[in-house]
Parts: sequence; C-alpha cells; structure tokens
Amino acid sequence: MQVAVLDEPGSLHVEKRVRPEPAPDELLVKIREVGICGSDVHYYEHGKIGDYVVESPLVLGHESAGEVVEVGNNTDFEPGDRVALEPGVPCRRCSHCKRGEYNLCPDVTFMATPPDDGAFAEYVAWPADFAYRLPDSVSLREGALCEPLSVGIHAVRRGNVGVGDSVLITGCGPIGLLAMEAVRAAGATEVFISDVVPEKLQLAESRGADAVIDVRETALEDAIAELTDGDGVDVVIEASGAEPAIRSTIDAVRRGGTVVLIGLAQDAEIPLDTGELIDNELDLFGSFRYRNTYPAAIELLADGAVDVEGIVDFELGLDEIGSAFERAKEGETVKGMITT
Repeated sequence: MQVAVLDEPGSLHVEKRVRPEPAPDELLVKIREVGICGSDVHYYEHGKIGDYVVESPLVLGHESAGEVVEVGNNTDFEPGDRVALEPGVPCRRCSHCKRGEYNLCPDVTFMATPPDDGAFAEYVAWPADFAYRLPDSVSLREGALCEPLSVGIHAVRRGNVGVGDSVLITGCGPIGLLAMEAVRAAGATEVFISDVVPEKLQLAESRGADAVIDVRETALEDAIAELTDGDGVDVVIEASGAEPAIRSTIDAVRRGGTVVLIGLAQDAEIPLDTGELIDNELDLFGSFRYRNTYPAAIELLADGAVDVEGIVDFELGLDEIGSAFERAKEGETVKGMITT
C-alpha cells in the first residue's frame, strides 16, 4: 500500500509499505478521507509538539474515515461498511479508563502522535471498538471531520453550554468553527467569535456567527462589553492558543461564568489574575481531546444539525500531500483534506 511519511521537518514523501493484517479485535479499513489537522502541520514544520518528538519516520493524519474491507473476529461489522475512526485507543485498565475518563489515559495509542502512525495511508488496521458505522446520509468526508467536531462537542460539555446561553469563541480555525456548530446545537442563542484573519472572520459570519470580532482593531473585552451591555458572555471557549486571547477570556466572561481552554499556547505558562477568578467566581476548565463523542457527532450530522464540510478549503490526493501541507500552512486556510 501507499503511505505518506514524515521523515524530517518539511519533508513528506510517499512510499510503499506492507498492507496490515487485522488482529482478531480489529478491522482493516480502506481509508478514503483524511483531514489535515493543525497538529499535523506543526509536526511537518517543527518535527515535534511539546514532549512528542518525531525521532523516526512517522505517518501523520488522525481525522479519518473509510470502508471496511476485512474484519477480525468481530461480528458487528462487515466488508463494505462505511466507518469513522476515533484515533485514540486507551489501555482500558488504568484508573482514568475505569472512571470513564478514557481521554486522560496515560497509555493511549493516538494516531500520528510519535511513535504511533496515523491515517495518511491507503489502509489502516484499527480496533473495532473505536470504529463507528456511518449512516447513508453522512458522507465519508463528514465522517473524517467527526474528529474536530468531537473536540467542539467535548468543550461544550465541559462548559455546560445550554439553551439560551451566550458564548464567545476565540479562534476561527477548524476547532473554533466546529465548536460554534456544537454550541448552536446545544442551544446557545448568541454566539460571538474572534480572530485576526479577515477571511476566517468572513467565513464565520457566513456560517451564522451573531458577531465577529477582529481583535487587531478592537480589544476583545471592549467588543464583548458592547455586545452584552457590559455583562460579559456566559461561556468563553478559547480555541486559538494565542496568549492575548487566553488572557482576555476572564475579562470577556460574566461574573459566575465559565471559561473552557482548548487551544495550546506556545508558552504553556501564562499569568492570569487569580483575584478576578476568585472575586468573579469563575469556572475555569481545560478540555483535552474528547470522550464518548463520536455517536453524538454522527447523530448531529445525520440530523443535519451541524455543518462540517463547509469549512473545507481544498482536497488533494495522497500523491500530492507535500503540496497539500504547504497550502495548509497558509494563514487563511481553514481545512484541507487528503483522499486515498
């Protein structure tokens, strides 16, 4: 089979590898659609993310969907089934897994996180427990984008977003835009979003944001104060990882409100005013990946309650992956897809 391999920063090439055989608990899936995530681009540019370093050739890609071609001993699937693959497989034995917090498992195998290969490949063998059958009304592209949508769903659950809430989302990348879909589905009635890229703000506005804020021109807390009559929003979901946005979250949220942090800052240590956190009785949550979200994501897609395909800028074949990553690096690009 053909796979795309990162062997050093800035160098992706396609090579032949032996097609995997599914273990008894696995499916062999013909991969059809894979999204290019910001983490893939970061590995491509820098060869590492934090403590995760690409020390040997690595197959990137973790937003994937395809068709089952072989099954192990699992009888829940059969060849021809269209599936989305959840890219993280936990140990299922540790205390976090036993509590149901499997996204916090310290021994998780996660696609495209060194040393584990990902899905920029023609075939992937993957545990059947982490494959989800797609209904006919859900495309394979939508199935692949269940992964970033899941990040948004998990953040919404962490922030307990509910009917009638006002929500600010900082960052108009794929996560921010799909978090906007998730907060709408949860019942939020006022949704504001901020960024520094005009093209991304225009896209967010076209997708139904009640207001977009260009923070190059207006201070975030001033814009939110004007939009909410000085009260602040009920929930802030920080999806940019930009230090100014992170620092502004506690100024944009109302007293007694909630801040959910998704975006990873380049400098992990960012000072926050603990006096404001205490005096305003704010709830501050981290949101790491997701758990038990794929069924909800697929149901939302099947019901037409969310749009994920509208964030896609381009689609290229596996043999054009180098060009695809160069395009994905461009500031105005939101989402690129690879087909195999």
